[in-house]
Amino acid sequence: MAKALTPDICVIGGGTGGLAVAMGAAAYGVDVVLVDRPAAGGRACLAHAALNAAARQAQAIRDAARFGLAESDPEIDFKAVMSGVRDVVAGATPAFSTERLATLGVTVIREEARFTGRRRLLAGDTEIRARRYVLATGSSAVVPEIPGLDEIGGLNADTVLDLDRRPAHLIIVGGDASALELAQTFRRLGSQVTVLAEGSLVPREDPEMVAVLTRRLSAEGVTIREGVNVTAVERRGKTSVRVLVATGEGAEPDEIDGSHLMTAAGRTPDVAALDLKKARVALRDGVVDVSAMLRTTNRRIYAIGGVAGADTVQAARHQAGLVLKALLFRLPAKDRAIVPRLVGADPELASVGLTEAEAARRHRRLTILRWPYAENDRARAERKTDGHVKLVVARDGELLGVSIAGANASEMIGIWALALAKRLGLNEMAASIPPYPTTAEIGKDAAIAYFAGRARRAPVRSMVRLLRMFG
Repeated sequence: MAKALTPDICVIGGGTGGLAVAMGAAAYGVDVVLVDRPAAGGRACLAHAALNAAARQAQAIRDAARFGLAESDPEIDFKAVMSGVRDVVAGATPAFSTERLATLGVTVIREEARFTGRRRLLAGDTEIRARRYVLATGSSAVVPEIPGLDEIGGLNADTVLDLDRRPAHLIIVGGDASALELAQTFRRLGSQVTVLAEGSLVPREDPEMVAVLTRRLSAEGVTIREGVNVTAVERRGKTSVRVLVATGEGAEPDEIDGSHLMTAAGRTPDVAALDLKKARVALRDGVVDVSAMLRTTNRRIYAIGGVAGADTVQAARHQAGLVLKALLFRLPAKDRAIVPRLVGADPELASVGLTEAEAARRHRRLTILRWPYAENDRARAERKTDGHVKLVVARDGELLGVSIAGANASEMIGIWALALAKRLGLNEMAASIPPYPTTAEIGKDAAIAYFAGRARRAPVRSMVRLLRMFG
């Protein structure tokens, strides 16, 4: 007979958002149950960051000659690199273990969950009847429909982290952010890498800014082909793969041979096992349909993070905070956040708000401001002059969006996210005083450029001449 639990809150999914809700509610003495699959909790984002850090160190050795140091090609022990990555992840895992969560007052059930009714959930042999539920099951990599892929398998952005042997030639099919990040990472660690994208790379971002990244990847030896049609994949020998790419009507397809195949075609919400129909929770385009309050079509069930369409860790954390306010304090929790985005390649691409194309669809006249890294002292000192800051401004001077392609972009975008959230004007941003020498000055210079343009207007110059007459 199934055991029965009647908690105040049941969180389904132990990723970033789910843990934040469970731990936050427990801190207030609320009875919380967290249901998470036994195999969940891979912390892929942290693992990617650790692997990327190792690749950057390898590249720094290659680039030493730019600083007058002895140039050398690093000797890479790939197995040791991956061991180090797992050590980083393991170091963070105890903070979210079943034992640690239990000490905080969270009851953890490591089972697959499925709804059996509007207010009932079954997890293993435990039936849960919670007052409120929070769906936080996250997302998983999309498997594109390519003939032959089912037969040969293949890696994705999550499973590529399980490798212990360096790929001789990694072929990446797809063009999302992970495609660029991992292509550069494995190239720097000594693999040959080919990226095949059906459309443009990272289509959510400004093509002008993505081009800064692709130029660097190409210079480092990554082969990139955009707008290609992968018609099939097949096994070649015992361990290799072959990718067939269409070249035109009636022509023989190109054959690209590699040692490993990885797909990077985006992510899809993990909802298949939940049996959401029995809970009367609706989907829209495969994503859990939520209101601005993050409520599903079942008013007792909320959804946050990847399962609700959020595509970043920080968005999931933000939504977790909103749901806690609604659950614990009955406060309105409308999700109107302006969340920055990041492509963690080198140079980085960080964005917040609207791209130029998105803004052009909503506004008749725009002002585009750019400032290059090459004119920044810190960038010159560190020999990291690739890239620029791009500001998208409305006719009335309202800041609409910011994109930064260059070194330290991930650290610089935060102040611009705050500016958009608080509706700060370019005058406030131009008046900011970042320390010298830092790359943060580039954003300030871009904001100042807006007012420099005004200085060239005839009425402004006439006023200056008039005021000079008074001494």
